Amino acid sequence: MFNQYKPTWMVDRIYNITPVQLKSKGIDAVLTDLDNTLIAWNNPDGTPELLEWIQCMKEANIPVIVVSNNKESRIKKAVENLGLDYVSRAMKPFSKGFKEVEKRYDLPAKHLVMIGDQLMTDVKGANSAGIRTILVKPIVETDAWNTRINRAMETKIMSYLLKKHPDMKWRTSLND
Repeated sequence: MFNQYKPTWMVDRIYNITPVQLKSKGIDAVLTDLDNTLIAWNNPDGTPELLEWIQCMKEANIPVIVVSNNKESRIKKAVENLGLDYVSRAMKPFSKGFKEVEKRYDLPAKHLVMIGDQLMTDVKGANSAGIRTILVKPIVETDAWNTRINRAMETKIMSYLLKKHPDMKWRTSLND
């Protein structure tokens, strides 16, 4: 029933994911949510650790593309100093934003991965588009008001998934 919300992997933090891990899984590009995945929702400047992770991906020729439901002005302001491409108004959990990335980069779903902190938008949307997923823990424990509604439902979904899939465990990397 809730299998559409099941992530492929669960990794503590986006910054623990390396180009070597991604390449070993046949992944050529990273799609990522913005708020509470890449940056804290209430701190759009990011951290030195974020800048280091993005640079590492760039050196490995792995594009990082933000796929967000936010409006363009919000995303552009957050990523313009990071040099990242983005898709705004992605309409997650629908596949619109994911299909846009596939077309723009001419990459099939099997070479993409979506990293996000929400089951109901990031994971479900990517799963619907046939893209593998990495669920990460939110960067900060607080959420914007509109995300708090989803979190309550996600708690129930996650409880169900963990009972049905005992192999679902938080890991420190894709290779754990």
